Amino acid sequence: MVARTTAARTAAPDGDAPVATAPVVTGIGVAAPNGLGTGPWWRASLAGERAIAPISRFDADSYPARLAGEVRGFDPGEHLPSRLIPQTDHMTRLALTAAAEAFADAGVDTSALPDYTAGVVTSASAGGFEFGQRELQALWSKGSRHVSAYQSFAWFYAVNTGQISIRHGLRGPSGVLVTGEAGGLDAVAQARRRLRGDAELMLTGGVDGSLCPWGWTALLSSGRLSTSDDPEHAYLPFSADARGHVVGEGGALLVLETPEAARARGARVYGALTGYAATFDPAPGTGGEPGLRHAIEQALEEAGVAPGRVGVVFADACGVPDADRAEADAISEVFGPRGVPVTAPKTLTGRLCAGGASLDLAAALLSVREGVVPPTADIGRQAEGISLDLVTGAPRYGRVDVALVLARGRGGFNAAAVVQAADL
Repeated sequence: MVARTTAARTAAPDGDAPVATAPVVTGIGVAAPNGLGTGPWWRASLAGERAIAPISRFDADSYPARLAGEVRGFDPGEHLPSRLIPQTDHMTRLALTAAAEAFADAGVDTSALPDYTAGVVTSASAGGFEFGQRELQALWSKGSRHVSAYQSFAWFYAVNTGQISIRHGLRGPSGVLVTGEAGGLDAVAQARRRLRGDAELMLTGGVDGSLCPWGWTALLSSGRLSTSDDPEHAYLPFSADARGHVVGEGGALLVLETPEAARARGARVYGALTGYAATFDPAPGTGGEPGLRHAIEQALEEAGVAPGRVGVVFADACGVPDADRAEADAISEVFGPRGVPVTAPKTLTGRLCAGGASLDLAAALLSVREGVVPPTADIGRQAEGISLDLVTGAPRYGRVDVALVLARGRGGFNAAAVVQAADL
């Protein structure tokens, strides 16, 4: 596993615009509850199609929370070689499917890449529960030895990243970050660091989820899951009726390249990752200031972007009143009340654990490329004291040169990433 740094503040050299030297995204692969594949997911997101429904992956009737965002209709046999299916679990199969799409979208023949120049950095936070439950059940049924939860997570992370590397012949740097819901951004930032060394191309992001009894029990322990059985009103971030969030599965994997490597092969570019920062919240009860605003400011500073140039903020949107208010305050302090369009398309899918932030990053890149902001599901009236220009009901069209993506993980992790339009 890769240690997470508190911030990334490496300004571009004097005289260089950050967008000219920043790594670029050339491929996107998506496995989401409202669409398997980038095209279906993006069309569903723009149409505001909600994919939250009662759990079908296991019997959840006896649990207080019974809704989730599932990638329904996924048949691994249609996407993966038959030999891989018995070797992998559900989340790894989704990740392998997203990885294959990302490479195909980027037009990359991984077998032709020079040795050790391409690698994988991903993030996960909950997928290990399902892998661990399966392994523990198999061991218990055979009367075998005890396996700890830590071991099951370690196996899952190794299998997830390792299977991607093996299938695509990637022998360069690899790693996994575990920072909760912030992981999808942190993994991309770690991949960016690898590109500053010998690597030229990295597959990065997160595909995650834990729709199994063991994982569901762990998620419930946070006290943040909505117990509503109404898919239309269970997950209402920033709303006066907010009551927690709904969990989903899936995410996005991105092909990140140096601009030189992308230019040399004539790649199409979605956009450039020009800024990133990560901070930690102070310990509860210490009276310290939450760190999200500082992450926003540092990411914008690294990108060389003034707040007024940001065309949209993709919010973390926890759905818990105190957390929503803290995020809304951070956004308003940087941009002013209703000073920037804000959206949370995860209201259509549920929060995808470590996969949610990378899916938002994919949406941000498409917003920049196509000049459209996907909508948030209708949340009703905003909570008292929250004043956000929330894009709801329908997409908002117009030029988007810069997008900001926010993510927060349980335990105090904050991350912010800036993407901009780029031409090679």
